[in-house]
Amino acid sequence: MTFDSIDELQTALRDQLYLADRGLATAIFLALKLERPLFLEGEAGVGTTEVAKALAGSLDTELIRLQCYEGLDVHHAVYEWNYTRQMLHIRMLEARDERPEEQDLFGPQFLLRRPLLQAIEWEGERAPVLLIDELDRSDEEFEAFLLEILSEFQITIPEIGTIRAQRPPIAVITSNRTREVHDALKRRCLYHWIDYPSFEREFEILRLRLPEAPEQLSRQVTAFVQKVREADLYKVPGVAETLDWAEALWTLDKEQLDPAGVDNTLGALLKYRDDVLKIQGAEASAILAEL
Repeated sequence: MTFDSIDELQTALRDQLYLADRGLATAIFLALKLERPLFLEGEAGVGTTEVAKALAGSLDTELIRLQCYEGLDVHHAVYEWNYTRQMLHIRMLEARDERPEEQDLFGPQFLLRRPLLQAIEWEGERAPVLLIDELDRSDEEFEAFLLEILSEFQITIPEIGTIRAQRPPIAVITSNRTREVHDALKRRCLYHWIDYPSFEREFEILRLRLPEAPEQLSRQVTAFVQKVREADLYKVPGVAETLDWAEALWTLDKEQLDPAGVDNTLGALLKYRDDVLKIQGAEASAILAEL
């Protein structure tokens, strides 16, 4: 499936419950048309990861996700050898008085394929969406390893050779900027920054994702969160937290915000004790008085 226009792409993403503004939709559209990786940056919770999920759903294809973390290496991201199976193969040959050759032990049948190799070797009808999530949490050495993959969509395995993608994956890379990603990698991608949404857009997102909640509650939750983001917090809540909080309030049968309800449910919106203590009580009441 392909998209003939940015408007068509926006509609398809909306059908997957993802509301993309024009700038983001344009970046995704160009990444698809130019077959370039898409590099998305933004604060945690603004929806960078959800872009890849919604895109895979709108294209009716597989999502292959690589979650990055400190210490991530080739063995966990690309491939490793199935040593147990190799040992069983050696013993089987020895039982037949045969001597194992290197090519017998390091073939495709002994590979454990991790997300990057899965994406490169994909044989499905439609190219998969490859999500390399939170790249900034990995080490710079792993980031450098990605350059070959993102430039040529190929992986070199010393014992086998170079494996090239017959159908290059649609690569989406996300970062929350816990560290800067190197320019060499960014040059290979189209870039887009996802910011916190305006009141109107966040309210629309909330109505789209939680349509059963009362409109008044959704409007008050959105306005409250917009005010909270102006405070000096350790972790400013993202859209994901707005949705979590609204769902929590609706689960408690709240139809509008009240001081007790806010104080008792702030743990769904704020994730650090100092932030909760800063907003609870008088500050929450003051924000509610402004709504």
